[in-house]
Parts: sequence; structure tokens; C-alpha cells
Amino acid sequence: MTEHIEPKAVAAPERPGSQIRAALAGFAERVAIPEEIVIVTTALLVGIGTGLGAVLFIWLLQQIGAVTAFVIANVGLIAGTLGTMAVAGVLVGFMIDRWASEAKGHGVPEVMEAIAIRGGRIRPRVAAVKVLASSLTIGAGGSAGREGPIVQVGSALGSTVGQLLRFSEERVRTLVACGAAAGIAATFNAPIAGTIFAMEVILGRFTVRYFGAVVISAVAASVTSQAIIGNKLAIEVPAYPLHSMAELPIYVVLGLLAALVAVLFIRVLYFTEAKFDAWRIPLPAKTALGMVLTGIVALLVPGQEVLGPGLHTIAGTIAHDFPLSLSMMAILLFGKMLATTFTLGSGNSGGVFAPSLFMGAVLGGMVGTVAQNLWPDVAVNPGAYAIVGMAAVFAGAARAPITAILIVFEMSGDYKLILPLMLATVIATIVAERIFPESIYTFKLKLKGITLERGRDVDILQSVTVDEVMTRSVQTVPASMTLVDLSDLFAESHRHGFPMLDADGRLSGIVTVSDLDRAVGNELPRRTTAREIGTPRAQLLVATPDQPVGEVLRRMGTRGLGRMPVVETDDPDRLIGMVRRSDIIRAYDLAVSRRAELQHRTRRMQLRNLDGTDFVDIVLESGDYAVDRRLVDVAPLIPDDCILV
Repeated sequence: MTEHIEPKAVAAPERPGSQIRAALAGFAERVAIPEEIVIVTTALLVGIGTGLGAVLFIWLLQQIGAVTAFVIANVGLIAGTLGTMAVAGVLVGFMIDRWASEAKGHGVPEVMEAIAIRGGRIRPRVAAVKVLASSLTIGAGGSAGREGPIVQVGSALGSTVGQLLRFSEERVRTLVACGAAAGIAATFNAPIAGTIFAMEVILGRFTVRYFGAVVISAVAASVTSQAIIGNKLAIEVPAYPLHSMAELPIYVVLGLLAALVAVLFIRVLYFTEAKFDAWRIPLPAKTALGMVLTGIVALLVPGQEVLGPGLHTIAGTIAHDFPLSLSMMAILLFGKMLATTFTLGSGNSGGVFAPSLFMGAVLGGMVGTVAQNLWPDVAVNPGAYAIVGMAAVFAGAARAPITAILIVFEMSGDYKLILPLMLATVIATIVAERIFPESIYTFKLKLKGITLERGRDVDILQSVTVDEVMTRSVQTVPASMTLVDLSDLFAESHRHGFPMLDADGRLSGIVTVSDLDRAVGNELPRRTTAREIGTPRAQLLVATPDQPVGEVLRRMGTRGLGRMPVVETDDPDRLIGMVRRSDIIRAYDLAVSRRAELQHRTRRMQLRNLDGTDFVDIVLESGDYAVDRRLVDVAPLIPDDCILV
């Protein structure tokens, strides 16, 4: 006899932390806490936590640096440097490959991607792995900065707090920005620059809604770090003044050169990263090789000055008014670029901020030295050009001029170079963007297929071209048509204007009903031609098929026009259509549809990243099996785990 046993329901095991999240969420639901209090409190919590994280990060850097120095002192310069860096590279590669791939590289693009695609959600383990990996990379001598790691650490902390409290995506993004600002503020003792960095780079927009929380977090982080490690400037340099307005053209040249160096740095970094990614070898081998190559570059540079962030080296050199030869400065500039490229391009962890400042300072020193040799009474202090160069190269690389200006102010405490600093920084940003549209942060996202419109409100009509909406069937009149015939035509067609063509069929101008009324009011002869009263071709505004409708609309609005002729791009006298008000309305409807589709695709990408769901677009063409069939007929061919939308 077989005994029948009823199956029992087995509860699924709860994930770690689910009880805490449930308790916090339940408390928030029971107690009606004003939204402002919640945002301020959580921002303060993120700021304090990030400040403590920055202190821990700096302490780890010091300890690993001390171990590295001990090994080099006992083993020898070459063997100690290369051996220590190789071991650090292996450990970094193992941690990143095993626990958190987001910790690879300089970190800021991953934070931007989390905000744009994943609703600000970052895995909590990223913070721990990033601190350890970056401490090993930089402490062992890797050419990288501290800002990328601590920005990612602070952002991960903010994201974790938001997820624990089950905040909306908007609130989670706010806390991620708070963590980024707190990281910069705590590491460089620069709360203002940290705030602007979060708004300008991480979020890409300035809003009052975000600003208050970000400021609170940055101040809390800065106060926390100062209370533990003291109130010290990141770079202590003399306060160089602007001696003469005649120096401004030299700073313009510095801004142009800074743009070139910034773009070269971006290209070289990502070219190297692509080469390393293409190699079919384990990540620990890549990171170890990158660190060894960095060490070789450093050993070829006198004093190994290209190792580590390099800010103390630059501070000392600026303080002594850059007493280096041009050849030595050139070696430092390109040596730092290569060392940083090998360190970060191979997958090690660290930031690009400090290397950008290093290269900018050296470039500024070169320009200042050359200018001093040519015009000693004008360019008195090469160190002043080094300070401006720091901001200019970073602004050209990150496309963040406001952050660059403020962070150099706060790091150095020098406010006397405001005019040349603003001038060179803005020039470097504009020129770099013209040469290469993507920044050192957004280019990494671009390679993943993620395009961000940052820092501006985008006119949706810019997404529609004239060719897509223009009226192609256009009624024209000969330029020789008389007033009598023209009056009859306007009365019959009820139109307000016609393009005029000459005897060869070329665009001669445009004549409107207002032109006709004016001619009649002036009692012009009946044999007067349309050419004589209309707008001639030389004064006519025209559009081309490839122009955005938004641009055409602005030009029409300037003159108060209701229509604009469309001509061939290569033949500006050949009429191919007209853009009228009705076409503009149609273009707006098309642009709105496209934006809605883009938002829908963005939402689908977020869902895919959150729960592993993947969306596949299938375009049906004539002759496909599913065409003209019912869903019930197609259903057996669709996999069981798929949902048809």
C-alpha cells in the first residue's frame, strides 16, 4: 500500500538585507516624513559615509605606498618597481574579474551609465572592490588619480542607501550625484568643485531640485575628511598674478594647445584600451602587463616622476616657477600620457583627473617657459601658465569648464588668475569639442552604444530634416507674369505666395499676396511683372533638404515668414520644394513620435539591465510566415519563455 503525501509549500529563502529593507520601507510608510527632510537626511548620510570612505581610501594608499617603498629599498629599483607593480596588477585584475567588472578603468563612465540606463542602481560590492583595486593600482605606482575611484565609491554608497530605502529612480539618481560630489569634496577638499562636478559631468544638467541635496552631501563629506586628516590644500602653490593684459594672447595659445593634448589623450587611452580588450588572455594577465609597461615607462623618465597621481610633483615644480628644461617637460608630458594609458587602458583601476592636471601643468610650463624666453617682461612666471594649463587640459578632456575652473581654485587657493583661467579653459573646451565631440567620460559610453545629450535642452525639431516633411509638389509662376494674371491666380488658388522661375526654370525669387496688394496700392501699371514686385533671389532665404527643421523655423521666425523655398544643396538655384507652416506642424508631430520611441527604448534598456529581460525587435517583411496570420497560428513557433509585445 502506497501512502499519499501532500506536497508542502516551501518558502523561498529571503535575500540578505530584505528584512532590513522591508522594515525601513514599513517605517517610512507609517511615519509621514516630509520629502525635503528625507532628501536632506539621506544626502547628509551619504556625505558622511563618503567622507569616511575617502579617509579610508587615502589611508590605504599610504599603507600600500609604504609597502612598495620598502620592497624597492630592499630588492632594488628596477626589480622592486616592476615586481611590485606586476603583483598589484594581478591582484587588481583578479578582483575586478571575479567580483565587480564595473571597477575596471576610471569609474566615472560607469556612474554615468548607471544614471542613464539603470535608474541610478549600482551594486554595493562595487564600492569595496573599487577602493581595494584603486589602492593597489595607485599605491603600487600606477599612473592614475584618486577622483574616479572615490566618485564611484560615493555613488555606490548613495545608490545603496536609495535602494535600501526603496526610493524612486529619481531619488536614487539624486543620491548617486550626492555621492559623486561628496567623493570629490572629501578627496580634494573642494566642496564647491565637487558639487559642480556632479551637476556638470555626472548629471549633465543644473537644477534646483538636485542642487540643495548635492551641496549638503559635499559639505558633509568635506567636513568629515577635514576633521580626521586636517584642512590641507591638495596642491600648495604660490598665488601668481596676471602681470599684464598682453599675456592674454599667450593664454589663448595655451588653450588651443590644451585642446589638442586633451583630444590626443582621449584617443590614445581608448585606442590602447581597445587593443587590450581584443587580446584573448585573462584579465589579471592584462592588468599585470599594463602595470609592468607603466613601470618601464617610469624607469625611462628621470626620477620616475610619472608614477602615481603626480600632484605633489607638480605642486613642487609650480612653487619653484617650473625650473625645468623644455626637453624634460616634453618627456614628462608624453611619459605621463603613456604611463596613464598603459595603467588604465589595460584595465587597472584609477582616475584620469590627476593625470590630466599633471599633463596640463607640464604643458602650461612649456608655454610659459617659451613665452618668458621670447618676452621676459610680459610672461614673468611660467608657474602661472602651469596652473592655468591644469584646468585647460582637464576641461578639454572632460568638457567640464566650470568644474575645471573651480577645482583649480579650491585645490590651489589661488584666485588671482581668474581672467586667463576662464579664457584658456573655455577655449580648450570649445576647440576640443569641435575636434572630437565626445569627452573622456562619454566616449566610453559611446563605444557601448549609449549617447547622452548633456548640459542643454535639445530642440526636438532638430531630429527632423527638411527633406522628410517638405512639400514637393509646388505651384510656381514665371517671373514675367503681369499683375493682372497674378491677381487672378491669387484669387483662384487662395494661396499667399508663389516661387518665381526665370525662363531657364531657375529660382528667381518669390512673390506674395502682400507684394501684390502693395503694388496695387502704389497704382503700378498693369503690365508690371512679378519679378519687379517680388523678393529677388539675392534677398531670399532658402533651405536645403539636409537642414534640421528647427533651424529653418528659427530663420523663418526672424523674418516673420510663412514659407521658405527648398533648393538643392549643390545647386542653390534649383527649386525642389517648399516648407510651409503646415509642414512645420507635421515635423513637430514626427519629432514627438521619435522622442516617445526613444524614451520607450531607454525604458526597455533599463528593464533589461534590472532583471535580465531582453527585448528583440523583429521586422516582418513581405513573404514572411507571420504576415497575415493570426497570433494563434504563430504562437507554436515562439519559445515558451518569450512574451509577444
